Amino acid sequence: MNGLIAGPGKYRKQGVGIVKGTKLEYVTPPYKNVPYLMRDLFAYLKNSDELIIIKSCVFHYEMEFIHPFLDGNGRLGRLWQTLILMSEYPIFEFLPFETLINQTRREYYKSLAMSDKAGNSTFFIEYMLEVINESLKGILSCNNRILKDFDRLEYFITLGMKKFTRKDYMNIFKDLSSATASRDLKKGVDLKIFRSVGSKNKTEYVLK
Repeated sequence: MNGLIAGPGKYRKQGVGIVKGTKLEYVTPPYKNVPYLMRDLFAYLKNSDELIIIKSCVFHYEMEFIHPFLDGNGRLGRLWQTLILMSEYPIFEFLPFETLINQTRREYYKSLAMSDKAGNSTFFIEYMLEVINESLKGILSCNNRILKDFDRLEYFITLGMKKFTRKDYMNIFKDLSSATASRDLKKGVDLKIFRSVGSKNKTEYVLK
């Protein structure tokens, strides 16, 4: 935000109202509460036992609710959700959140407004889970048969499995024969992408 607003990277020092047309839709929490609210939000992210996918949605919603900066809150909320998901599932680096949200902006803002009115993030979580589901569908609908061995290996390692078997590999590429899967995995070992442990049917592969 450097050069776009005064004091980039600093919490706002004034109240903010969200206006749509001539109607005041939402008034943000008092600016003096922002540091405390953000500390509380990061504590939730660090300590909550909820599923990471739910935590990422809650964090995104709360970021928009707190509105800690004068501008750029939406972009930061979407960025943070992606980073939170990537911390456990690297595949989320490649999901087009921004594109899908832009295509459904009306539903995005509607879900935020409905959650604000309800006093909880349920509506927003439901919306984001649908966006995530559509993103995953886009990747998983890729026709495996046109992928080359290196393409399959490159995609597979983004799933974040630290240790896996040939069966795990074939569960992702369901149209693959066992012989082709074995050749792929041998190539992965030769390229030093991962190493093999054990032999024959008990072979496991460990990412380096």
